[in-house]
Amino acid sequence: MKISIITPIYNEEGNIKQLFDEIAVALIGYDYEVIGVNDGSSDNSDKILNSLAKASPNIKAIHLAGNFGQTAAIYCGIEHSTGDIIILIDSDLENDPADIIKILKKMEDGYGVVSGWRKNRWGNQMITRKIPSFIANRLISKIAGLKLNDYGCTLKAYKKDVIAGVPLYGEMHRFIPAYAASRGVKVGEVEVSFRPRKSGKSNYGMSRIFKVLLDLIVVKFLNKYMARPMHFFGGVGFIIFFLGVLSGVASVALKIFGIRDFVSTPLPVFTVLLVVVGVQLAAMGLVAEMIMRTYFESRGKKPYQIKEKINL
Repeated sequence: MKISIITPIYNEEGNIKQLFDEIAVALIGYDYEVIGVNDGSSDNSDKILNSLAKASPNIKAIHLAGNFGQTAAIYCGIEHSTGDIIILIDSDLENDPADIIKILKKMEDGYGVVSGWRKNRWGNQMITRKIPSFIANRLISKIAGLKLNDYGCTLKAYKKDVIAGVPLYGEMHRFIPAYAASRGVKVGEVEVSFRPRKSGKSNYGMSRIFKVLLDLIVVKFLNKYMARPMHFFGGVGFIIFFLGVLSGVASVALKIFGIRDFVSTPLPVFTVLLVVVGVQLAAMGLVAEMIMRTYFESRGKKPYQIKEKINL
């Protein structure tokens, strides 16, 4: 089977050659291609990538017109890949290409997706990094519905038919395993090594945490409510509307029993606000339901996926 290694590159001029050399050593005897996607680097990453591609037919270079982000670069690489197995790896050398073999061996056990787990990544930073990372991965696992110890590890492998056609936006590349698992794909995890960055500057910051959390909400919604948005918006709207009714009943009761006048309590304002918001959410659910039906019917899509057919 052919293997496609995809690595997004952004200002990694000091790491690219070593990464590609290590990949070549790790995959001796394999049919593979390495797709380097230059995501608008401002250093000499483009020149180094071009020279490597000219020197080896296994290396392919793609240069994006600007800096579109890691997920967009990965998406571009996937769309231009020709392998049966897609492997994603960071270009900063924190992932060890030798671990690719571990992942491929794991896939032989019938897994459609195998994710790397940098188990000893924050061994010396227990309070500041390891515990927050543990909590974050547990939270993501709970919301996404798939338990993984390291959602942030880029080193992952996918069978082509699992990842092909999956649209990626924002920071959603890290949630592909959860997306695949929700569709019945067997997902595994293996321990991989972690090497501290030696060259270049990390492109990860605290702002990415909020982006990841927002994308996680989107993934959860698409996985669970894509084909029935009314259940989400209508359900939340009904709860809010019900709270508005309770607030109205309470304000009327206070007035009847002479405890509080309408003008001396905020309950009437809460009543109007909650009822209006509840009705709006229900209406939004209805509109979303119509959009969903138009989406499926106009594109000939079905709200299900068939894994196997026999005698058909």
